[in-house]
Amino acid sequence: MSGVNSFQVSGYGPERAGWTRLFARDSLARRLDWPILLAALALSLIGSLLVFSATRNRTEINQGDPYYFLLRHIMNTGIGFALMIGTVWLGHRTLRTAVPILYGASVFLILLVLTPLGSTVNGAHSWIVLGGGFSVQPSEFVKITIILGMAMLLAARVDAGDKPYPDHRTVLQALGLAAVPMAVVLLMPDLGSVMVMVIIVLGVLLASGASNRWVFGLLGTGTLGALAVWQLGILDEYQINRFAAFANPDLDPAGVGYNTNQARIAIGSGGLTGSGLFHGSQTTGQFVPEQQTDFVFTVAGEELGFVGGGLIIVLLGVVLWRACRIARETTELYGTIVAAGIVAWFAFQAFENIGMTLGIMPVTGLPLPFVSYGGSSMFAVWVAVGLLQSIRVQRPLSA
Repeated sequence: MSGVNSFQVSGYGPERAGWTRLFARDSLARRLDWPILLAALALSLIGSLLVFSATRNRTEINQGDPYYFLLRHIMNTGIGFALMIGTVWLGHRTLRTAVPILYGASVFLILLVLTPLGSTVNGAHSWIVLGGGFSVQPSEFVKITIILGMAMLLAARVDAGDKPYPDHRTVLQALGLAAVPMAVVLLMPDLGSVMVMVIIVLGVLLASGASNRWVFGLLGTGTLGALAVWQLGILDEYQINRFAAFANPDLDPAGVGYNTNQARIAIGSGGLTGSGLFHGSQTTGQFVPEQQTDFVFTVAGEELGFVGGGLIIVLLGVVLWRACRIARETTELYGTIVAAGIVAWFAFQAFENIGMTLGIMPVTGLPLPFVSYGGSSMFAVWVAVGLLQSIRVQRPLSA
């Protein structure tokens, strides 16, 4: 049965076979990766408690309703979970054929950000306001299309049996595909998202079996590009100040270094078991800015202590471990590349988010996957989980 889609073996038409694949015992119940699903749900549940603790007393942002952010976080999680189910139902192979459409749509959306429709939030001009209190950050979905697009190109001739690994021309095409949206996102400028995309590209290339010369060449080019960005003044002043504060935390403790200093105070005060949920003095006193989004880990560190913060890291580790296993066990290069790209994305973004709260990484405004408040980021990570589940569900039974 190797390489055969479950649509073909079910004996049903495509629509009925799709639902059969989702709910039949021999597909979902036996093939679904439950550890990664339960870990992601646990992270989202913990995130809802942390978001509630960080926002329940902040009347200036919760519109006078202490449950405002909690309910929206739960709603975002529910929508994300539905998107995961839809992704599994469609399948990563179906999405492979739709890559040109998805890529074009994502590039179109990030270009809209550069028009008057774009909006600036926390210094980053990377949002489109939809009205009614809703907004979307297209760069979150670009991460997915870069993974799918590069995987489609790099795996096409290998999965067809024409070549044992991607040739130089194919790698160049894949890099060109990734470079276009990355350049647009850099113009916003959204440096944090660009950093994640660079790591995704590196992870994809390593998983594809491309020559290591491309990886080293990309690292060298990235270093030169970072220097050029710095010298040409593409970065905004607030981004330059963030890197300066990272290099020297005592540079301006009441200004650019304030967020990081307050974050470390919050985490350091938590000790082993924390001060108790809803009882953190830093959180209750509203000393840490953007605590429901970028600095949500500080709530865990202060109120749940080392034990709570460690639990979040362990759950993220479970997600990464299972994703790595899915990447290793699939028999098609396309699935391996997609899973590896997601691993690189989740691993770096989690490390960067937690690292910036500890002062070991610069502040870039990246959310903590599944935990931070934010619809676009929540939808994107759950779609990624759906891709991972699809790769596992559609693998041959013998794998």
